[in-house]
Amino acid sequence: MSNERIVLGSGDLHYMEFTGELPEIDVICVKKTILGYINGGAIIDYKPSTYTAKDDKGLVSKTIITEEEASLKSGVMTFDANTLGVMTSTGRVSTSDDGKRRIIKVGGPGNDNGKSYVFCFHHTDKKDGDIWILIVGKNKAGFSLSFIKDKETIIDAEIICEPQDDEGTLIQYIEEILDATVEGTESTEPESTEPESTDPEGEGA
Repeated sequence: MSNERIVLGSGDLHYMEFTGELPEIDVICVKKTILGYINGGAIIDYKPSTYTAKDDKGLVSKTIITEEEASLKSGVMTFDANTLGVMTSTGRVSTSDDGKRRIIKVGGPGNDNGKSYVFCFHHTDKKDGDIWILIVGKNKAGFSLSFIKDKETIIDAEIICEPQDDEGTLIQYIEEILDATVEGTESTEPESTEPESTDPEGEGA
């Protein structure tokens, strides 16, 4: 049964710049798009705010959603200046003339590039099937770099989700169905290779 799936373990966090169209998960979830190998897994939060109207006697009521907030939090353990450029909208990455140094300048509200990114968290599970979380947004947590002698440096990213389509979708949760059967497919049995009769008079053998 599909509801017996047990989710264990972490995954990979991929990204691409959002240009208005979402890429297929097979396009974004490749090695070259990994933001950085992560530490501490990933947490997806969805929090709706509601308003409930009730009559004075409590006999009738109606509840509506007034606001929604969704985010993805993860710790990025492997990174470079290009990674930091994705983590901050005011980052400007360049390379020295001799090609030996990469520089990122951070700061200045006027340098806000306004970019949003597509992020896809890919959880691999050979037993129950893979899971993909697809969102659009940008890191709102900035970053903090700690250089400590006996602890790895982790960048705590908090991606605030933005609507990714005209329906206002904030999160796509995609799961693989390993035992799926496609309805309406034609039989895969091989067709007969027996030659048709060529008896001109139709008399048979």
